[in-house]
Amino acid sequence: MASNSLPNRSGNPSDPPLSRADDVSELLDAIKELIVPFIRAADEDAAALQTGHGLVVKGGGPRTALVEYHPPHKLGPLLDLNLSDEGKGKEGLLEIIQKILQFSVNTWTQGFMDKLYSSTDAVGLASELLLAALNTNVHVYQVSPALTLIEKHTTRALASLYGFHGPHAGGISQPGGSASNSTAIVIARNTLYPETKHDGLGGRRFVLFTSAHGHYSVEKAAQMFGFGASAVKAVAVDAAGRMDASALEAAVKKAKRDGETPFFVNATAGTTVLGSFDPIDALADVCRDHNLWLHVDGSWGGPVVFNKELRRERLKGVQRADSVAVTPHKMLGVPMTCSFLLGADIRKFWRATTLPAGYLFHNVEDSEQDLPGVDGDSNGAHGSGSVKEVFDLADLTPQCGRRGDALKFFLSWTFHGSDGYSDMLDRAFASASYLFGLLDSHEDFVLVSKAPLPCCQVCFYYAPDGKLDERDAENSRRTQEIARRLVRRGFMVDYAPGERGKFFRVVVNRETRRGTLEGLVKAIEAVGGEVVGKA
Repeated sequence: MASNSLPNRSGNPSDPPLSRADDVSELLDAIKELIVPFIRAADEDAAALQTGHGLVVKGGGPRTALVEYHPPHKLGPLLDLNLSDEGKGKEGLLEIIQKILQFSVNTWTQGFMDKLYSSTDAVGLASELLLAALNTNVHVYQVSPALTLIEKHTTRALASLYGFHGPHAGGISQPGGSASNSTAIVIARNTLYPETKHDGLGGRRFVLFTSAHGHYSVEKAAQMFGFGASAVKAVAVDAAGRMDASALEAAVKKAKRDGETPFFVNATAGTTVLGSFDPIDALADVCRDHNLWLHVDGSWGGPVVFNKELRRERLKGVQRADSVAVTPHKMLGVPMTCSFLLGADIRKFWRATTLPAGYLFHNVEDSEQDLPGVDGDSNGAHGSGSVKEVFDLADLTPQCGRRGDALKFFLSWTFHGSDGYSDMLDRAFASASYLFGLLDSHEDFVLVSKAPLPCCQVCFYYAPDGKLDERDAENSRRTQEIARRLVRRGFMVDYAPGERGKFFRVVVNRETRRGTLEGLVKAIEAVGGEVVGKA
């Protein structure tokens, strides 16, 4: 006889007992046996790199501790990727994990100096494991109470370092620096022109300003948000790569004469190539005079705020910004991705981004703390002119699905402390200066970077006897080919376009050792001789 009653409290005998904890323990032990040797290989490689060549593993060929590199058409068959109807179980899983490690770039190696990030550390790995174990969405407080409070606490503490000390200062985590910059643009437009949130651009020709050396994410955001790429005005830079405040003033005035609507200025704290810091104080004066939103893209250089000496001139005036982007997964070694958008008044962020979604967001109705509304804006969500403390954090961001990235920074900051971060920055900047000195004293290099270095990257040409080729294309060819061949020696560096062709950009990080830098110079000298000899 069928029954609609619930099973008794002893459980349904047809349900097998759960053994997920044992499964996790067994699999993590097996994966640990693969990951630890991967990291150890990088540690062992460090001593060899000072010779100009890293350790060669598994019989040589293209395999170093840095990477076993193959072009896509060769890597595909080696990986032998295959998704099938029948699962491959633990053994199949471990087999593909081993291949992933074998054919991936090992960012733990000293020779990885290619991008504006490096490896994480033991705390970073632990934080990622904790997030995976929790596997929750930090979109509403109900499902992520601890992570929500951690994000709010962390962003308030970080915002205070940039001079945002008011009762409503804080920020939100974002999935990368580009997302932080994009969100800032939306918040700026909806704050300065609140009607656009409902009615759209309304025939206005909005324009944005960034330096000629600014990040491409500003232009990409302009494309996505309907402004068009042409709405982004590139402002001239000075000899040090810093935005010229007088050129910005002139560009804003011209835009107004042309019937355009200026609303956003993107200042950069640490440009991607040269590492330059725009003069924030001078740019803030222009923004004040023309009622423009000042955003500081500190995705790369923003963490210098942890070091008193470094931040004194580089971030002078940052407290006058309306928003600041900072990305700890770059300079501070927090696991990717970890980025924040900070501001002096988080109520503006909320009012610019909130949408009534009663099926999801309950913080406005349920919060106990009322905060006064933003002056001059009575178009609050839910028909209210006041803002309450926001605990459902997705009501502040474009994305609903939000990973608890703030936890990674919170745990890292807890472990290292502000003083530890300051020491990291001291080491990184000292190492970059050391590389600059090696190159400056060598007859076969021409420096693009100038002393004192603004940030942790060093830019230069390989130029035998200090002479660049008269053909810019040949200088580019040499740079690209040397960079390609360096990978075989265990070094990975990047390059960028310049006035005399492409030049090297080496990014030094908090763990880069002087022996590594000496080895890099030796490697470029050796490989450069081969490349130039074939010209």
